[in-house]
Amino acid sequence: MATEIEHFRNLVSLSAADGKIEESERIALSKIAYERGIPMDRMNVMLNRASEYIYLIPQNQLEKEKQLQEMIDFAMVDGEFAKAELDLISTVAERLGFKKEELDTYLKKSGHHG
Repeated sequence: MATEIEHFRNLVSLSAADGKIEESERIALSKIAYERGIPMDRMNVMLNRASEYIYLIPQNQLEKEKQLQEMIDFAMVDGEFAKAELDLISTVAERLGFKKEELDTYLKKSGHHG
């Protein structure tokens, strides 16, 4: 369970990487939290503190790829992507500097057929 929380915290901090969490990201995160059984109050604490654990955007490509892959794996845990997860991953991938085509390649590799 700890890893779920940890991964979710990464998602939150990646969402906040530009200094604020957009409403759409907030909605996506709450859906993900709900699906993952993360209590809402726990999620709200994370959202409120997101700016504190600002996720340091990895500087090297290898770390970025690892991060993206982890997010995809996390989202795929239940065998399929929720639209909310896909939206969030797209946003975050963009922040990490991935092009849409690159993200699609990763998703295909992970068994997601969009």
